[in-house]
Amino acid sequence: MRVNTMIVAQAKPLDKQDLVEIYEKLSPALYRYAVRLLGNRETAEDCVSETFSRFLQAVRGGGGPKENVQAYLYRSAHNWITDYYRRTREATQPLDTEEPIDIGANPSRLVMKEHERQEVRKALLRLPPDQQQVIALRFLEEMSHDEVAVILGKTIEATRALQYRALTSLRQLLREEDIDVN
Repeated sequence: MRVNTMIVAQAKPLDKQDLVEIYEKLSPALYRYAVRLLGNRETAEDCVSETFSRFLQAVRGGGGPKENVQAYLYRSAHNWITDYYRRTREATQPLDTEEPIDIGANPSRLVMKEHERQEVRKALLRLPPDQQQVIALRFLEEMSHDEVAVILGKTIEATRALQYRALTSLRQLLREEDIDVN
């Protein structure tokens, strides 16, 4: 079974092995996505846990994704993240927490780079949720336009237009903060 394009609305329900395979293949990417948008590993773990919990409940109830499991899970995770930010308005972690620190690097350069990441994160969080999602999926998760279009439930052209608007808005927000994006 290829998880990314697996059709759930099939003649037989998903068995336990299918669900294990879905979790093993998609949870690491969902976690990275959540960490980058939430900036906190523990909260990202909560997001992924709740996303899969909702998925299992939906599947058990006869619902769940009708076409693409990956798209369904990313939408569910993004909805959880959006709800989280509605409840709490703090963002303190860097955009990409997985980059190793170069011990030999100039400390002032490291501080400046960290400051820029935090400013980009703040600007990204000021974008509408659909624009945040397209940037995170395209540039942080390095997904193709086709993959992002499926996850967002839009055409490729609509996804490209959304990405263009998101990048334009992000550049403007960063200019307002006087952050060099080149």
